[in-house]
Amino acid sequence: MWLIVLIPFLGTSLGAACVFLFKNSLGEKIQRVLTGFASGVMVAASFFSLLLPALDQTEEMGKLGFIPVSIGFGIGMLFLLILDIVTPHMHLNKSEEGPITGLKRTTKLVLAVTLHNLPEGMAVGIVCAGWMYGNSAITFSGALALALGIAIQNFPEGAIVSMPLLGEGVPKIKTFLYGVLSGVVEPIGALLVIVASGLLIPTMPYLLSFAAGAMIYVVVEELIPEMSEGKHSNIGTISFAAGFILMMALDVGLG
Repeated sequence: MWLIVLIPFLGTSLGAACVFLFKNSLGEKIQRVLTGFASGVMVAASFFSLLLPALDQTEEMGKLGFIPVSIGFGIGMLFLLILDIVTPHMHLNKSEEGPITGLKRTTKLVLAVTLHNLPEGMAVGIVCAGWMYGNSAITFSGALALALGIAIQNFPEGAIVSMPLLGEGVPKIKTFLYGVLSGVVEPIGALLVIVASGLLIPTMPYLLSFAAGAMIYVVVEELIPEMSEGKHSNIGTISFAAGFILMMALDVGLG
């Protein structure tokens, strides 16, 4: 089980390794494809791996079972909104105006992707904790499916953080390390959640929906604007569908 929390981090690291395969930067079409695909995976993971199990656990509340799930989802969105405001990072779909140093841009870009990875790591940790403590709505296969799905969508994120820096002249080894660094928060966040899970199990529906809300915030705030802005938006939309279908298949097939 502990190895599952490392799977998403591996996806980020492999994506960052793209700097050793490309000369300068990702083309606009490729970036649209990768961003759209990552968005689809995250939306499907939020619904099938997080929200549905959360709703399953509130069945005894009858028609009011949506209340804890809605509260958790809203708090997750608010949590990422606050982090988005207080953390000095770049939005992936926006360029900064005025002169900036390479170090400043590098730091902000890494922080941006790190913000993306935080709720993903928490989601894996919450699902793993639910399985470890015998929650009937969560299976080992379901936890593995979520980790694999996030790892798949982390691959483009690792490339997205590393390739622009390569195009600005940052050495390949440094861009790779920056990409890997942005993914370190995932296993750390997952392990912290698992360690604290003994106290948090009674609030599992809130936690699952919290992770879903945080992930959806990332999709709406960052990834969808990036995939639909400018040319090649149709490619991003098609890639979104492909990512959604793949994650749905993983979750339903393995779960």
